[in-house]
Amino acid sequence: MASLFNPAEENDARLHAPATARNRDVILDVLKEHLPLAGTFYEIAAGSGEHALYFSTAFPDVIWHPTDIDESHLNSINAWRAHSGTQNLQEALYFNVLENQFPDKTDAILAINLIHIAPWRVAEILIEKAGNALKTGGTLFLYGPYQQNGAHTSDSNADFDISLKSRNPEWGIRHMEEVTSLAIKNGFDAPAVIPMPANNFSLVFKRK
Repeated sequence: MASLFNPAEENDARLHAPATARNRDVILDVLKEHLPLAGTFYEIAAGSGEHALYFSTAFPDVIWHPTDIDESHLNSINAWRAHSGTQNLQEALYFNVLENQFPDKTDAILAINLIHIAPWRVAEILIEKAGNALKTGGTLFLYGPYQQNGAHTSDSNADFDISLKSRNPEWGIRHMEEVTSLAIKNGFDAPAVIPMPANNFSLVFKRK
């Protein structure tokens, strides 16, 4: 889980996640290959907002909605937005997957490093609601670490899983096959599975 820290400037609400600079370009390459160049996108648990800013800048014809449930994250997203002046990056929205609904005919929903630091119920509801809201051909993008074939893909991920569960027993690195099965039950095709650096994966699901 990425740590966040404030910049040195006094009274600056922007937060910095060190992992963002390390993974944003490889994630962007996947997004450019699999997402439409225009439409309405929702990013769930957008954190500091640095990904939202970077990706929305690369997709100037997309209406990018960053969301989170943490007030400091919402403030950070809006501070990055104000600092950059990016026109298509929308004001941050409070969005709780368990409570709120996506608008119908959404083009893409993205969750980066979310489902392993949330109860499994969050993954279930996120995928169900995405299946209901995304238009035909719409994309659900899930990025993070996964287990495959009942096993961790690296020793570091196994250690990370233990660490996650020590913080909250409902957290943990999910089984890719279980995530895929859940998505297929909710109207998605089998995903494109893209190995990423640092033992992560991008899963790209298309709505039937």
